[in-house]
Amino acid sequence: MVTALIFYPLSWIGKTVSVGGERIRREGGVLLVMNHVSHLDPPVDAVFVHRQGRVPRFLAKESLFRVPVFKYLIGGAGSIPVARRSAGAGESLTAANEALRSGKLVIIYPEGTITKDPDGWPMRSRTGVARLALENDVPVVPAARWGTNHIFDGYSKKFRPFPRKKVHIRLGEPVDLSAYRDRPMTNELLREVTDLLMVKVRDELAEIRQEPAPSEFYVARRTVE
Repeated sequence: MVTALIFYPLSWIGKTVSVGGERIRREGGVLLVMNHVSHLDPPVDAVFVHRQGRVPRFLAKESLFRVPVFKYLIGGAGSIPVARRSAGAGESLTAANEALRSGKLVIIYPEGTITKDPDGWPMRSRTGVARLALENDVPVVPAARWGTNHIFDGYSKKFRPFPRKKVHIRLGEPVDLSAYRDRPMTNELLREVTDLLMVKVRDELAEIRQEPAPSEFYVARRTVE
């Protein structure tokens, strides 16, 4: 309740315009795959999902759970800490699997952090999203959001709330992964499915921005599978 009370005012900093919200089913597990352009994304995305009648669960960096106050917000929202570069990373996926199998909606930002692509397009993503998508028989919905980065740029630290800006959220059709589910779970398969999902996300972003997307994903330094 406290999280909702704080996230809603945060989301009002921009005017959200959405397309495809009906693609979030009202019951049962859902994996919502999204791009990441600003630190404002979680509250904006959480409120959008809540308005569709669902309570979102986030996969969030473990370091955020050590930040005073914020740890209570994301913890209260049922977020799942991701311990990177450690044995705890597997535990994070296990917790996300359990959430999906118990009928929760899980939001994942496969890039792992705010995109470092100079033009704001999705960068090469970690393959945990593919494992979650293949191990759970739930709708995998690609979604893009654009505009939070115009309010707060996490790298330049520029905060520009005025004039009030539009934040666009666009959801695509659930991705059909039936052709991949019977194949051995190799690193090659995980990379292929991850790229497939992120191409879908990128396509939705291209529709929002009304401009062609790059043909390749930007590769940031120290990208981890």
